[in-house]
Amino acid sequence: MLKGYTLPRTPRGTSSLAPTPPWHYAGTAVAVEFEADPEAAAAFLPDGLTLDSGRCAAYFVEWQYVSDLGVEYLDPITSQYRETIFLLSARFEGTPVAYCPFIWVDQDVSLMRGLIQGWPKQLGSTWITRAYDLPSRATPVVGPGGRFGATLAVKDRRLVETQVTLRELSDTLPAPSFARAVNVRYFPELVAGRHASPAVHELVQLKSRDVQVSPIWTGEATLQLFDHPTLELADLRPTAVLAGYRFSFAFTVDDLLPLRDLRTPAAPTPPG
Repeated sequence: MLKGYTLPRTPRGTSSLAPTPPWHYAGTAVAVEFEADPEAAAAFLPDGLTLDSGRCAAYFVEWQYVSDLGVEYLDPITSQYRETIFLLSARFEGTPVAYCPFIWVDQDVSLMRGLIQGWPKQLGSTWITRAYDLPSRATPVVGPGGRFGATLAVKDRRLVETQVTLRELSDTLPAPSFARAVNVRYFPELVAGRHASPAVHELVQLKSRDVQVSPIWTGEATLQLFDHPTLELADLRPTAVLAGYRFSFAFTVDDLLPLRDLRTPAAPTPPG
């Protein structure tokens, strides 16, 4: 009998690309809030979501992850990865949510876990300024005047770059936040005649627990999105950059909330 949470499933079940949840994460993010053209942002939303505003956020995160075995970080290449996430402000049945049109990661294990959750992950190269607990010109301070940069390259092309200058502590995280984002789980059908009828097509909402957040620093930011031959991220080019952030956080994922099967037309809303 073959075992394993994901492919490849094998006799002992130890070769699966992603292990059985729960998955425990800790990360440090440089993030930017910005405004995009509302019409352009709305065009990225799936059925079931409507645009709340043109407010968006970009997150550049350096992660460390473990399963319940809790030993992956002793083999760092198994546990560490970097990621760039873009979120739009949306609504589901009147409730504010976030939606992710694009996300890039540099590890196949993270890509697999993300696809299971509905994150539309692709491979990309994210780099983020690091801070160290020593006074040196080689490290920014995590405090007033600290300057942090982040970049994303996809298929050898620079796609995004940002810089954040910290000024003060904040009581709030960037918005929209990805903690309870609504995603689309989508798996296409290859059988001839069914290419337009996916095997899986559903709206889901992320669930996390044991959430912890460090002090949140905020300040000014710049954000540039560059053209790409195929990727449409530049359609969300900022019309205004609102604020930059740096913070650390940790949480656990082992659940998901199904919201709507998009293969079935939604029932009409009763009159009145």
